[in-house]
Amino acid sequence: MERVPVALSPEKRFEEYLQSRSLRQTGQRRFLVEQVFSTHEHFDADSLIDQLPRKGEPNYVSRPTVYRTLKEFVDAGLLRSFQLDGRTVYEHDYGYPQHDHLYCTKCRKLTEFRSEELLRLRDEVAAEHNFRVASHRLIIQGVCQACSRKRRKKRKQDLI
Repeated sequence: MERVPVALSPEKRFEEYLQSRSLRQTGQRRFLVEQVFSTHEHFDADSLIDQLPRKGEPNYVSRPTVYRTLKEFVDAGLLRSFQLDGRTVYEHDYGYPQHDHLYCTKCRKLTEFRSEELLRLRDEVAAEHNFRVASHRLIIQGVCQACSRKRRKKRKQDLI
């Protein structure tokens, strides 16, 4: 997904958020914002924790601090969170355009896409109902091409 120009880096934006709430910019918070914004991928808290240093290693961040900081990232407008298969998934929000998702229910791959036609239709439907759109989220569930091509192993009972 192409980034859109923003005035501040995610680190600076988060620093402003913390200052506006009289919260300290700790080394752990700084490390987490660097880690989360070093790649553009969807993730959940557990997958992020798995990538972080273990207890006793430099830059270790406890599980409660990770959860608390992810909530702060959402509140600061840096991340969006949504529920998918009973887990909270996070994606970059700051510096990225409105987009939607295709979700493969077999391999759990989440693919981002943008559609001007879909945005036009959304706005048209909203106008018909005198509704002002703030945002929307669309996740289309199905099976990706790679999973569709995988052949099911034949079982003995299928051969009878």
